Amino acid sequence: MNLSVHLPTIIATIINFILLLYVLKYFFYKPVNKIMDDRKNIINTSIKNAKDNEEKAEISRKEKDQLLHESKTKGREIVEEYKVNAQNISHEIIDEAKKESIIIMERSRVEVEREKEKATSEIKKQVIDLSLILSEKALGQHIDEKEHRRLIEEFILKVGS
Repeated sequence: MNLSVHLPTIIATIINFILLLYVLKYFFYKPVNKIMDDRKNIINTSIKNAKDNEEKAEISRKEKDQLLHESKTKGREIVEEYKVNAQNISHEIIDEAKKESIIIMERSRVEVEREKEKATSEIKKQVIDLSLILSEKALGQHIDEKEHRRLIEEFILKVGS
């Protein structure tokens, strides 16, 4: 094996290598580096946007939770208010019904009293008429009707008291 060092070949190889590095740096390093920086910026922007979106989502979730809580509270208040209103209306209806029943009972009592007085008056009249007929038959003569009625009314008042 012959390993000889050939100086012009080594120098030419070094020059070719330096030229290759320069060409690669000029044509590939800067564009590749720019692509990498752009990619890095895009990734950083995406991460920042994701964090911002996550924060916005958390804020939105908290707002929705708050709205839900407020809605439930408001719903309970409305239900409680309607319950109280329903109870008040129920009490009013019951009170009106009681008042109406008292009025009906009073009217009925007055009507019964009126009917009782009417019946009593009718009975008195019939008793007077019967007494008049009986006394005429018993006496066999005709008594003045006004006098006879007066006597019977006196008798009924004494007996009724």
